[in-house]
Order: sequence, then structure tokens, then C-alpha cells
Amino acid sequence: MKVEELIDQLLIIRDAILNAEKQCEQLIGSVHPNYKYSARNFVRYLALRTFELRPIQEELSAMGLSSIGHSERYVLANVENILYFLHLYLGKHFQGHFDLGEHPVNYFKSAAVLDENTERLLGKSNQSFHTRVMVTLPTNAADDIQLIHDLLDAGMENARINCSHDSQAVWLKMAQNVRRAAVESNRDCKIYMDLPGPKLRIGTISRLGENGKTKDFVRIEMGDHLRVWRSSGLIIGAGFSNSDSERHIPVSIGSIVDDVKAGEHIWFDDGKIGGIIESVEADSFLLKITRAKPGGVKLRSEKGINLPDTKLNLPSLPDEDLKNLPFIVQHADLLGYSFVRTASDVDFLQQKLRELGREDIGIVLKIETQEAFYNVPELLFTAMRSPNVGLMIARGDLAVELGPERISEVQEMLLWLCEAAFIPNIWATQVLERLAKEGIATRSEITDASMSSRSECVMLNKGEHIVETVRILSDILGRMEAHQYKKKGTLRPLNVASRFFSRN
Repeated sequence: MKVEELIDQLLIIRDAILNAEKQCEQLIGSVHPNYKYSARNFVRYLALRTFELRPIQEELSAMGLSSIGHSERYVLANVENILYFLHLYLGKHFQGHFDLGEHPVNYFKSAAVLDENTERLLGKSNQSFHTRVMVTLPTNAADDIQLIHDLLDAGMENARINCSHDSQAVWLKMAQNVRRAAVESNRDCKIYMDLPGPKLRIGTISRLGENGKTKDFVRIEMGDHLRVWRSSGLIIGAGFSNSDSERHIPVSIGSIVDDVKAGEHIWFDDGKIGGIIESVEADSFLLKITRAKPGGVKLRSEKGINLPDTKLNLPSLPDEDLKNLPFIVQHADLLGYSFVRTASDVDFLQQKLRELGREDIGIVLKIETQEAFYNVPELLFTAMRSPNVGLMIARGDLAVELGPERISEVQEMLLWLCEAAFIPNIWATQVLERLAKEGIATRSEITDASMSSRSECVMLNKGEHIVETVRILSDILGRMEAHQYKKKGTLRPLNVASRFFSRN
């Protein structure tokens, strides 16, 4: 490709970016002052990514110019810098959009803005590296303040209280222990509480076995038919055959029977069991199992259900969440918004926070459904009307919803979008899970943990070995940041290179 052709293509892209910015001026003006800078650059990035950039990037890399592949935080400045050097190559002058002064969204300022947004949401870091560590507290943290001290010493900087479990009394004790331990250790540790959202799960299974004893599971094999009933208190036994040809289970939220359609996919227990819905009746629907472990698997009560193809008419904030919201905003620094799907969901939460006088609390959008992923731009623009915003990449649920083969691609996209909007993101789900629970990490877990260094925060789940896991994760994050920040290699001197020359 000739230099003149490169210039022509980049000028088309630049014009599209400026036109998109003009078109979205009202949207940019609607966000909180903390995010004016973010919203403008985010619009530019979205406009940039409507183009096929691979051939252009190849040509720029071949010329030794900074490519547009690393321009998430300073989109227009980077495009215009490239145009400036290409014109210089031809002995010409290029007058950019901000030719008479510094680009307001530039390389150096962008890093500072992301740091400011991160510190406002996640607190001041106690570490020498950027990525914070969030830990899900176990129930015994309510009575064991020494555990909190040990976690803080190991590197915890955000304490997560999962409001899907325990009670307000237990959450309060946990929060009090975190506050006290943080003061005693002279460390900053913010408290994060989750709004659980609608809990779409299998209801209580109570099945009569052959010997008359009650069992809390049904065994599922490939090719089986499974009938899902609206009633959550269904007794499988009298009146239900539980034969080889058809199994029966109840569901926790019966209204999904009204929403599902034949041909849609359904997943149980984090994707371990999958099926396709074949028919829907007034009180139940029938599905055929298309994925299950060879030899069969036990499907138990309370296991999660995912319906990635179904348009669910469920409230983003069910009654239980609304009941707990006043407690959460009183004791938490930031809250996780589970099952958020649309911009109107975000708007509803913001309205409730205004009523409670806590517009300032950090809002973390948990991206865990296919619908939420497709709506991320709208979700972020709406969230940026609040003064303190983050995004969690809930990789486990996303893998079920979008397919495990897509999760690597999707988590990358979410990292790019967050960086372009200067929104801190939290890398979540099963990070060093085996290490936390069993004390032994797999190679794939270590690799995954090293990839998480590109996020502003990494979330760990609870486990018997959680203190040591926090220590190891902190060590990994510190080592990786010496080599890479976001997508860029930092080019720290390599000892292996120095040793080579010292020996030769």
C-alpha cells in the first residue's frame, strides 16, 4: 500500500471519528463531570472500531510507526500523530484537529485519568503495581478479624461480601472487621457488596427413590428428556414417573415458563449440562439434553440456570435486593449490580441511589449475560451519569452464555472497551480457584492469573488456602507489570540478555 493510500484511508477514519463525536455531543454532555473525558474518547473509539483496521495496522508496523492497535485511551491523538508522520515522510505538513495546542485526550494525560478513576472506585493502592486484589470473604470472617489482618498483609485491597449468602447481621460483622483491621494495619481497603439479582436456579428437588427414601437430585444423561415445572415446591414422586424417558425438576422463578420458546438453549450448573427446549406448555416446558458427562451426572437443587437465547422478563432489582439496598449503601463503598442487562436497568438503580442519598457510591456493572455484553456501550454511557463507575468481567457466566470458545475473545473486547472509556474493570471468576481451595495451582491457572494483570482489579473467591493465594497472586501481578502494562510491553531490561553478554 502506498503512503498516499494510507493517508487517504486514515483521513476517512479521522472524519468518521469527528462526525461520530459531533453526532453524540448530547450523549457526551449527559455524563457526570468525572467522565466528560471518558465519554468523548469512548465515542471516538467506538467509531474507530467500525473500520477494518488490520491491513492499515500491518502497513504502519512495517514502517516502524506506532500502530492504531494500542490507541484505546487516546484515539484521535494517535490517528492524527500517525497522519503527521506520514505527511512528514512525503515532505508535507499535516494540520490536525488540535494543531495549535496539545490534544486534550493524549497519551500521558490518559494514563493519569484512568488512575484517578481507579483510585476513586477501588481506593488508594497499598502496592507498587496498578492491579488491586479483591477477595470474597468467607462466613467465618464475621468472627475472625485475624483472617482479615492476614488477607490485608498478603495484599488484599478490596473485601467482597457476597450478599447471595448469609444475612445482614453477618455482613455487618464482616464490614466492621474490615474497617477495624484496615485502621489497625494503616491500609486502605474498600468494601464491595453484591446485589444478587434474580436468582434463576433449580428449585428444591425432592424425589422418591426406589426404597422410599427421598433424594435431592435427578440423574441426567445425554439424550434424556427433562421437564421443567413452574412450581418451586414440586415433589417428584406420586404423579410423576421419573422414568427413563423423562425427568422432572422445579424452577425457582416460575415466570420463565412464560418467556422460553421452543428451539432455545438452556444450561444448568455453570454449563455442565445443556439442552434445547422442544415444547412449552402452561405450567412447564420440555427439553432434550444435548450435553452431559458420559455416564451421566447428578442435577441437584439450587444449581444455576442460564437461558442465553431467551428474552427474560425479570426485574433487574428484585424485592430482596430492594430490601437490602439501604443496608448495603450504608455499609459498602461500592456495590456490584448483578444481572444488569439494559441502560434502563442502570437508570433504575441510579434513581434508587438518589432516593437513598448515595449517588456517590461506586457502581460496578457485572457483565454476565449475552444481552449485557451486547449492550456494554449503552450500559457504560448510562453508568457514567454517576460519579463512580466500574465494570466486572464475570467470565464464568459469560462462558456459559456465549460459549467457552468465545470467552477469550470476549474478555479481550471488554478490556479494550473499558480502557477506551477509562473505566476500571474487575477480572473475575475462578482466578486461582484450585490454589485457593486445594493449595495447588495448575499451569493454566497461573497463566490466567498473569493475564489478569491488565485489569485494574482481580477478584478471588474464598477457599481454605486463600491467604497464600492472595500472596501468590500479588507476586504474579508485581512481576507481570514489570514486563507489561495493558497491551504494551514495558521493556524492562531482561536478565537473560544481560547474562548472555556477560558470558560472551
